[in-house]
Amino acid sequence: MSPLVFLGICVAGGIGAALRFVVDGLVRGRFRAVFPFGTAIINITGSFVLGALTGLVLSAVLPQSWELVLGTGIMGGYTTFSTASIETMRLVQDREYTMALTNGLAILAVAVLAGLAGLWLGSVL
Repeated sequence: MSPLVFLGICVAGGIGAALRFVVDGLVRGRFRAVFPFGTAIINITGSFVLGALTGLVLSAVLPQSWELVLGTGIMGGYTTFSTASIETMRLVQDREYTMALTNGLAILAVAVLAGLAGLWLGSVL
């Protein structure tokens, strides 16, 4: 990996984290609920975009360096498994068991399916 690609990943990671902050804030402002919709939307959309980037790289539409910068950088900063885990544990502590199960398992399954859909889309373009 070149120093320029490494620098790109670092900068892109910051952009992704800022984007996550903005999207989560917008969603929280719109949906006042116990369920963490912001993190769910972020992880599902991020999985889809990362899948699409991977498909584009595997199809040789994009060079691998783009996947590193956009995928590892932006999508790595944007998506957040750790926040989803903490939010699931918070729901368990609040005795919101159905929401905890939905957040812990259903959102994970949907995110994986979104990643597969993105991969398919990226590979057919």
